[in-house]
Amino acid sequence: MTAEGFLEGRRLQMARGVLLQCIMGGYPPARFYGSDDGDLALVPDPAQIHRLPWSQQPRALAICDADELTGESSSLSTRGQLKAVIARYAALGLAPVVATELEFFVFAPNTDPTQPFQPPLGLDGRREDGCSAFSVSSNNGLRPFFSEVYECMAALGLPRDTFMHEMGVSQFEINLLHGDPLLLADQTFLFKHLLKEVALKHGLTVVCMAKPLAHTPGSSMHIHQSIVEIGSGRNVFSDEAGEPTATFRHFIGGQQAGMADFTALFAPNVNSYQRLCHPFASPNNACWSHDNRAAGLRIPASSAAARRVENRLPGADANPYLAIAASLAAGLYGIENELEPSAAIQGEFEVPDNLSLPCTLHAALERLKRSQLAKELFGKEFIEGYVASKTLELTSFFDEITPWERRVLAAQA
Repeated sequence: MTAEGFLEGRRLQMARGVLLQCIMGGYPPARFYGSDDGDLALVPDPAQIHRLPWSQQPRALAICDADELTGESSSLSTRGQLKAVIARYAALGLAPVVATELEFFVFAPNTDPTQPFQPPLGLDGRREDGCSAFSVSSNNGLRPFFSEVYECMAALGLPRDTFMHEMGVSQFEINLLHGDPLLLADQTFLFKHLLKEVALKHGLTVVCMAKPLAHTPGSSMHIHQSIVEIGSGRNVFSDEAGEPTATFRHFIGGQQAGMADFTALFAPNVNSYQRLCHPFASPNNACWSHDNRAAGLRIPASSAAARRVENRLPGADANPYLAIAASLAAGLYGIENELEPSAAIQGEFEVPDNLSLPCTLHAALERLKRSQLAKELFGKEFIEGYVASKTLELTSFFDEITPWERRVLAAQA
């Protein structure tokens, strides 16, 4: 839209079905988004209008809510779903607080998708070989790229906590500062968009796939969650003596109750399960633990005021609005129904059957499709539409034969 049209308040409308467009560009049958496929209004959030610092031509981006023409939020909007979850907390006098940890890879351009990704050439003319995890000099070869990333973050008002090289080859992680869930979802979305745009300027490719390289750790989007009282700001996960509260237990119980049903929301792509089936600290379970990275739900070591629950299941490929909404909705369900969690696990452990999670996209979608809890918390229209769109993607994947199949199976009798 032109700047003049935007400033005049001209309404931008979009077909309702676009919210269910799959990643290849197709759509599920129209019955999933209304047979008329009428319009939605895109309503900009005044707090999320940003001049894009990497663009040579003056250009701005506005994050919008997708609202029905009658004024209410569309049930197909993931941002609207997150706002609805936050409102349910507010009705109880509570406000969730979250932070996201986003991992990503920086690669050389990959013009042939049949070939593996490669790290970029650094300023020293070499490609990283994977020995730089947590090194103070690990990103020196990418310093011009990261310098512009920092500058653009500052221009967009994205505060950053820590930035580090992660375990994978040319893999990095950012920790965004904790705050309001909607703000953090917006910031996570903006950061991923910023990364890709700045990378293109520097002749690089940023990849937020869950598992872009074989034999290498995948990329997560861990979600740290706590809840405070509106007004006092007190963390309701800790009592006056600094001990865990019943609310803390019930929140974990709710997370466990929803994790298997919601796996397809946290791990939305075929590739997501490559990360989870080769768990380099990427646990595919609903166990919980004090500071054990093998558990899907980890309680990091912290002060009582900072007591929180870390959901380690979502990958970097997850929709931040939907992943945060699903995690917080499950926790609230546990609080409202006073659900008790399983016993905490420590050290090496075997996952009980009742705490195991789907390990393929097909299994996760079947679980989500049957979930009454998901339909209760997010509405039948959203869940059925989401499953329909993701089923299109899964079908498209199965329409291709992989190099592994040709290499290994062609010689079989």
